[in-house]
Amino acid sequence: MTQPQEALAVSASDQPLNPSLSAASSPGTLLLPGEEIIDQPALAARIDAACASAANPSEIRAATVAELAKAQSAARATLAEAFTANPLAARRATRSYAFMTDVLVTEVLRVAQTYLYPTNIQSEGERIAVLAVGGYGRAEMAPFSDVDLLFLTPWKVTGKVESIIESTLYMLWDLRLKVGHSSRTIKDCLRLGREDYTIRTTFLEMRHLSGDASLSAELQETLREQLFEGTIGEFVEAKLEERDTRHEKQGGQRYMVEPNVKEGKGGLRDLQALYWIAKYEHSVAKAGELVGLGIFRPEEFAAFDEAERFLWAVRCHLHLLAGRAQDMLSFDMQVEVAARLGYSDHSGRRAVEHFMQDYFLQATQVGDLTRIFLTGLEARHVKTEPAILGFLRGVTRRKRLKPGYTLSQNRLDIASPEEFFEDPLNILRLFEEALRTSYLIHPNAMRELTARLDLIDDTMRSDREANRIFLDLMLKHGNPERALRRMNELGVLSAFMPEFGHIVAMMQFNMYHSYTVDEHTIQVISTLAQIEREELEEELPLVSGILKSGVNRKVLYVACLLHDIGKGRNEDHSILGARMARSIAPRLGLKPAECETVEWLVRYHLLMSDMAQKRDIADPRTVRDFAKAVRTRERLDLLTVLTVCDIRGVGPNTWNNWKATLLRSLHRSTAMALETGLEDLNREQLEGEAKKRLRKALSDWKKSAVKVEVDRHYGPYWQGLDLATQVTFAKMLNGLKSHEIKIKTKQDENRDATRVCFALVDHPGIFSRLAGALSLVGANVVDARTYTSKDGYATAVFWVQDRDGNPYEKARLPRLTTMIRKTLKGEVVTSEAMEKRDKIKKRERPFNVPTTITFDNEGSEIYTIIEVDTRDRPGLLYDLTKTLAAANVYIASATIATYGVQVVDTFYVKDTFGLKLHSEQRRAALENKLRDAILRVAERAGA
Repeated sequence: MTQPQEALAVSASDQPLNPSLSAASSPGTLLLPGEEIIDQPALAARIDAACASAANPSEIRAATVAELAKAQSAARATLAEAFTANPLAARRATRSYAFMTDVLVTEVLRVAQTYLYPTNIQSEGERIAVLAVGGYGRAEMAPFSDVDLLFLTPWKVTGKVESIIESTLYMLWDLRLKVGHSSRTIKDCLRLGREDYTIRTTFLEMRHLSGDASLSAELQETLREQLFEGTIGEFVEAKLEERDTRHEKQGGQRYMVEPNVKEGKGGLRDLQALYWIAKYEHSVAKAGELVGLGIFRPEEFAAFDEAERFLWAVRCHLHLLAGRAQDMLSFDMQVEVAARLGYSDHSGRRAVEHFMQDYFLQATQVGDLTRIFLTGLEARHVKTEPAILGFLRGVTRRKRLKPGYTLSQNRLDIASPEEFFEDPLNILRLFEEALRTSYLIHPNAMRELTARLDLIDDTMRSDREANRIFLDLMLKHGNPERALRRMNELGVLSAFMPEFGHIVAMMQFNMYHSYTVDEHTIQVISTLAQIEREELEEELPLVSGILKSGVNRKVLYVACLLHDIGKGRNEDHSILGARMARSIAPRLGLKPAECETVEWLVRYHLLMSDMAQKRDIADPRTVRDFAKAVRTRERLDLLTVLTVCDIRGVGPNTWNNWKATLLRSLHRSTAMALETGLEDLNREQLEGEAKKRLRKALSDWKKSAVKVEVDRHYGPYWQGLDLATQVTFAKMLNGLKSHEIKIKTKQDENRDATRVCFALVDHPGIFSRLAGALSLVGANVVDARTYTSKDGYATAVFWVQDRDGNPYEKARLPRLTTMIRKTLKGEVVTSEAMEKRDKIKKRERPFNVPTTITFDNEGSEIYTIIEVDTRDRPGLLYDLTKTLAAANVYIASATIATYGVQVVDTFYVKDTFGLKLHSEQRRAALENKLRDAILRVAERAGA
């Protein structure tokens, strides 16, 4: 944990409050003495005085609400200040807000019964009890939690009672409280509890607030005898089904980088579900009683206690920061919550990254506790045992267990822990046996294992047999992610490979990665295993074919495991990771040549992705440079597989046809260059072949027209465009008038983008004006080419996507075309129109993306490559291209690679004389202008 352990240690007064007691009756459990939060006697006196001078019910209600609103406002300010001073005293905070709410609710009820609908004689039918239910019933409230109330009557609600309830609710609503309420009899509660498990759960946590206490007690007793008794099994199954549905809605993943603190996997609701089940089965009043019942060991309850306090602290700070109920830990909130909890920048990482690493470690603890708890339920036969899971294809029955293992509740367990762990290597063999037999590991075995992690020492780490077992977990059983994820959660992976421990639960604070670094690594390995199982053959034909043809699997799996192991330090993670791989790979038993290849793959695991997405792969120099870097077909194939798995492991929506097309094209061109020789990659040969293909495609044209089309274009046109686009331009240019602007759109399914072609008379700044027009209609440019013909025409092609990374909708294409025409004709001034649109969303503002601008005169034979790496903002491409045009720089092509809020815009440019930008002085001046443009966009966007 990044936070000092002593900061998490709270006093005995921060232990769970018995929900059967009023929060107001336990002042020692609050952040401050109750009278300092709200002095109820003094408040009641002020309300009585105000009501005495009121002339009618309307004035009574208004006067009451006015006094309570002032008290609530002061109490909220006092509690916010006290919690800020004690940011980890979460339980005392939740009880303090429950105490405040108790005072407001009971005073409202008192006024309704004393002043609005007073009576001296109460009939049997007018008995009423008011109970807090849900989280409020537990006396556990975040600052803006809902106030859930049950108005309980013995029989049908009378007119007078209905009036009391109505007046109470109106006053609470006037206080801006979000009130959930129901009016029921005991018979209603029984009926509804049988029908709805959510309602039944609320009945577990009722707390008497006001009115007839005997009626509340009668309800509690009746529910226990007639509803809860004998139905634990069905209640558990309903709660678990509800949990699974909730997890699925929240992404089904514990390591989502914007988690829901309440509803997400590993969140508060998971802990509460354990408590509900325990209360339903054993009538426990607080979670600590689970130790005495033998369900949790003391150290496990300590983990429960710590996780609950941490998660509640996060949730309470979220509410205070948002000024409303807020449970999603969004990027902007993460930064502010981290600051409130006292985290700081250190060790090359931001405070928010340290905070989120702690968050995910706590979420993992919650998962471990849930597993232990549910297995205990199975042992007591109140939960159905897990069905047999056939993880391996074709498995119809399980294999016989090896000596030392046994089955418990259809899970793999250890027969004799003391004997078993006499050999430390059995820690790894446990996971091997689980994969071999396809059984899940029993939590009891996990408990015994985690208690003996100290057995994994340097001797074991260097043991040849231990490393063979570890490699076989990845290589032999077809589903390595299952073993690796469980090893990671239990701490075995980081114990066996200490270098991995640094990235466990490490969050990458950006909008590109959907998972923590360790989970991303496991996702990458999982993708590789899926490809090997031929599950992605249709979607990933290239890498599926590579694996079928045969590669060194050991090298590939180890490279996947280690590719990001250097993250989170003050050094390029690829360089550091390669250095770490140099010592880890031999330890794992790889041969020297294999170690060298693993080291190279880790060092250059981003190279292919960068080349494909940030460079013009139609330029022969790009392919030549990449081929020189990889040197062999073996490395090319290995790097291609690693690159595809790495991109797919970033998140569920990161991979698309656009990236697939780029990588396939780069692999094909590089493989050809390695086989036939780099000298075959020359512009003249490519130009000749392209012209030949176009002549064939236009075979139905007159020879003279074909000659005009072939002769009008310069060399770069022939290498930079595919045949289909060249045919489209040929048709657009044929008979084009000097005043005409031709626009042709087409859905390019192979690239997950919409292709937009333009043909018009050339004029300065054409690229910028086209980019601006596309920005105005919300189109994101992902690739672009522009060429000037020898006879003065401009041909430009843009591939665009919508803001979700999908092809531009067909229905919106006419508007796109209209806007472009208006922009080119000067009817719309792009810079003015952009002023109203260039706003950055609040959740995107906390990200720090430094700007770097580089000039490369070696990466292309005829162009200078300008790479701008900066924060992505609306209108950025337009401002950059406008700046280049104003500096008399001709843009031949642009590629745009987006990584969350980071963007890399790469421009292939020449000066007005068709030369590279050789002058260092001119490049420096141009860089300053580009930086100024980026700052202007940032100011306009409100960054």
